[in-house]
Amino acid sequence: MWWMNLKPGWLVLALLSITAPVCPVPIDRNGGTQEVKENVQEDNTDTGLYYDRYLREVIEVLETDPHFREKLQTANAEDIRNGHLSNELDLVSHHVRTRLDELKRQEVSRLRMLLKAKVDSTNSQSTNVPIDHASLLKQFEHLDPHNQNTFEAKDLELLISTATKDLENFDVERHEEFKRYEMLKEHERREYLKGLDQEKRNKEEKMMQELKEKHRQHPKVNAPGSVAQLREVWEETDGLDPQEFNPKTFFKLHDTNEDGILDENELEALFTKELEKVYDPNNAEDDMMEMEEERLRMREHFMNNVDTNKDRLVSLEEFLKSTEKQEFNNPKEWETLDTRPVYTEEELKQFEAEIKEKEMKLQRKVETLQREQELLNEGSKALEAQKREYQQAVLDISQRQKKQMAAEELPPAGSNGELKFQPQLQKAEYEESKSVVDKENEAQKNLPAESPLKSL
Repeated sequence: MWWMNLKPGWLVLALLSITAPVCPVPIDRNGGTQEVKENVQEDNTDTGLYYDRYLREVIEVLETDPHFREKLQTANAEDIRNGHLSNELDLVSHHVRTRLDELKRQEVSRLRMLLKAKVDSTNSQSTNVPIDHASLLKQFEHLDPHNQNTFEAKDLELLISTATKDLENFDVERHEEFKRYEMLKEHERREYLKGLDQEKRNKEEKMMQELKEKHRQHPKVNAPGSVAQLREVWEETDGLDPQEFNPKTFFKLHDTNEDGILDENELEALFTKELEKVYDPNNAEDDMMEMEEERLRMREHFMNNVDTNKDRLVSLEEFLKSTEKQEFNNPKEWETLDTRPVYTEEELKQFEAEIKEKEMKLQRKVETLQREQELLNEGSKALEAQKREYQQAVLDISQRQKKQMAAEELPPAGSNGELKFQPQLQKAEYEESKSVVDKENEAQKNLPAESPLKSL
């Protein structure tokens, strides 16, 4: 990771680490001294923030500046939260500021496109109305909307504070999402049972109850962060003698990137053995979504007991102090999800009411679309009929024209088919006959007189 060589105090800025995937720690079981692999693959997991890429790129550019990097190494978490580190932005090199300006302009352009798409989708009838981007950009808290061209100290302060706030709410949102998932499961189960007859319903309910009971039959789960839980990891995952358990060595073994702290991802990896006691992906009764919720609860429990400065990171000092507490050696028994309700019956009823309302809205929309479809079909039929009428009219006109042309070319006939008298044709024939007679008479005049010898 790009922050692995920096001191833990500045790591509030390294907010990207909280949603990285959980991976088991690679341990060499054959050697006497356990070594963690040095080459840790860089994590590119999306944080889920809508400005994730912008956040990553800004931090990566800032890290390239030697002065700013030095300030990061000496800054504490409180200075970063309060925005004191933002004042150092004026001292970074010119090419870093230029690159930050470019990143901000790209982010503003991206947000404008998102806003336009949102406006177009919600108000399709007013697409010609101009959009006031300056006003709309104010709803985004991770940058200064009044200055859309340059990256200033206020932009860095807003980016840090907004990301910190959003990621602090991340776990709350995950819990709420899981609750809705569980309520949806129960709602679908009840709806399914309603469609069965009494005999099948009883049989199905019995089978479901048996699966629940089977899921509850699991080994005892150790409290996260307790000596029993850590010793189990030390023995079964690390392959070491539980009698030789050493908290400091344990910390260094599971600090996979050797940055001197345990982040939330490294902590969650420690709970895999406990989770395997309860959840098996091959068992129908085990829900993997519930397993991830259990992992989250374990991590929160550990953090509440160990992370004294609330920076979502565990330093070696914090870890060692936690092992001195009474809860470390004598923890309360861990209650898994199957021992406590995730939601109340009232919350389920409200959730089902919301589903019913959404279904009704969806049904009304379907009916509206069906009516529109029927109108379109009727319009299409009317257009098709009109098209056929036009085609027939064109065909009739064409046939009349052909008949008229044929009538002009043929002589008229009587009722019995005989040719009728045609004055114009008779006159033409008379004039032609007269012309022939005149030519004959003219020829007779031009003949020589009869020879007297002929009379003899």
